[in-house]
This record gives sequence, C-alpha cells and structure tokens, in this order.
Amino acid sequence: MRTSKINYFIVGMFVIVMIVGLVVSVALLTGRTGATDGYHAYYSNVTGVKFGTQVVYEGYPIGQVIEVTPEEQNGRMRFRVDFDVIEGWRIPDDSIVAIAAPGLLAAVTLAVEAGQSTAALEPGAEVPAQERSDMFAAVADVAGDFGDLSNNYLKPLLRNVDSTVTQISEFLAVGGEGRLIAADARDTMAMARTIMADLQGRIPTIAGRLESILTDVNVTSRRLNEILTPENQQKILGMIDNLNAATQKFDTVLITMNSILKDIDDLVLDSEGDLAVTMKESRYIVESIARNIDAINQNMDGAARNLYEFSRQIRQNPGLLLGGTSPEDKGASQ
Repeated sequence: MRTSKINYFIVGMFVIVMIVGLVVSVALLTGRTGATDGYHAYYSNVTGVKFGTQVVYEGYPIGQVIEVTPEEQNGRMRFRVDFDVIEGWRIPDDSIVAIAAPGLLAAVTLAVEAGQSTAALEPGAEVPAQERSDMFAAVADVAGDFGDLSNNYLKPLLRNVDSTVTQISEFLAVGGEGRLIAADARDTMAMARTIMADLQGRIPTIAGRLESILTDVNVTSRRLNEILTPENQQKILGMIDNLNAATQKFDTVLITMNSILKDIDDLVLDSEGDLAVTMKESRYIVESIARNIDAINQNMDGAARNLYEFSRQIRQNPGLLLGGTSPEDKGASQ
C-alpha cells in the first residue's frame, strides 16, 4: 500500500514537472517571459509575417510579433504590425524595421536596423518601415525580361543572320561574281602579306632613322636650352617689349597718315580751296604757253642765230668788243 502511494506521488510529481516545463517552454517560445515594450509599423505586404514572428535587433532576438491588423489609409489597404520587445530596449528614432529572411530557406523576421541617433523611440511609437524586397519576384521579373529579350530581339536577330548567311552562300555558289570577289580577296590578302613582309624588312632601317632623328632632336633641344639662358630670355623679352612699343608707334603713324590722307582728300575735293584756284591758274598758264609756243620758238631761233653771228664776229675780230673795226684782209689786197 505504501509502495503504491510512493509510485502515485512520483508519477504526479513527474506530471507536474512536465506541465511546468511545457508552460516554461511555451513562454520561452512566445517571448512572454517578462515585461515588454510595444511598437508598431505599417507595411503594404506582410507575406510570412504572423503572430510569433521573431523580432531581431541587428540580428539579436528581442521580441516577437503580437498582431497583424489590416487598415485602410487613403483608399489603400495597409497592414499594421504590432510587436513587443524586451522592456527598456532602446531603439534609435532614426531606425527602420524591415521584413527580411536571414537565409534562403530561413523563416521571415522583423529586422530592426539601428540608426545613428542618440534619441530613442518612446514605447508605443511607430517605427519607420522598409518594404520587403522579394528575391523570388525579382528573379521572376528578370526571367520575364530575358524571355522578352529572347522572343523580341534574339530570335529576329538570329533569323536575319541566318538569312544573310544563306544569301552569301547562294551568292558564292551561283554565278561567277562570287568567285571573282573571292579571288580578288585572296589577291588583296596576298598583296597585304607582301606589303607587311616588305615593311618588316624595312623596320630596322626605319628604326635607325627614327633614332637618328631623335638624336638630332635631343641635340637641338640641348642647344636651345644653352641658348635660352636666363639672360637671353630677358633679352628676348626686352625685344618683344620693343616690338610691342614699335607696333604701337606704327599704329600711331598709321593714324597720322590716315589723317593726312583725309586732309589731302578734303583739299583736293574742295572746289573753293587754294589748290583748286592754283590748278585753274596753272591750266590758264599752260594754255597761254601752248597758244604762243610757235612765236616763242621763232624768237628763240632768231636769237640763237644772232647770238651765233655775234660769237662768229667776236672770234674773227675780238676788238669789236672795244668798238674797233675789222682788220684788213691782207690776202685779198695782194
């Protein structure tokens, strides 16, 4: 009888321990093992988010989702996700909470990405949410884009290439033009190979000439450096300054010449000026000389004959200059 009571006691204690362990396990799994602070966030898509979804802060579990409630906002359906975290856990007010999955086959979690602010959100406040990026949907979109690319671009391109290759084959197979073009192409390639071989043989000569040219350039550069000493540079700069000054003076001379030419033009074109009067008087004098030139010539001719006769008589009898008579011609008297 005593043994039966002991057995019943042991079995009862085992059942009680199991029940307590079950309660503790459920509490640990649900995160309701202590005081919590509540927060909420709004999402357009809550795929995989439900009661009990784990909430992590930079990968560290701090709570779970309590409730997902649909709400209508501005004519669109939004989902309010309420979640609890460990009491006193500071969440910076510039943090964001996103629906994420740590791995490809891992369960969905609410991941809180900590901000840089030193101020914390008050319990019950809204945490800015970041919509979930669905990798499978992105892969499906990329696959659809590839399918569209294949159907609308690659297949027509391949058909065009196939048609072009067929036309080229027909062109080369039928008629003599294709063969002639192929023969010309072979001749051209042969000439190109000949030219390349010739160039290859001349490369050492060309390289030697280039080296000689570079040597001359280096010598010339060195001489220029020797010539362009600081003193010579100052002289060259002085010459440039003098040329600039001479150019300015030449510009001044040109301005003066233009002014003189303008004055001459004004003088010539002025019908009332002294030059016009002088030209009129000169024209009158020339016309008068032209009218009397014959008489002047006759008078000058007579004067020349008289002067010739006078000089002849003076040569025969210089005494005529003193008032004497001509000497007697002795040859005539004999």
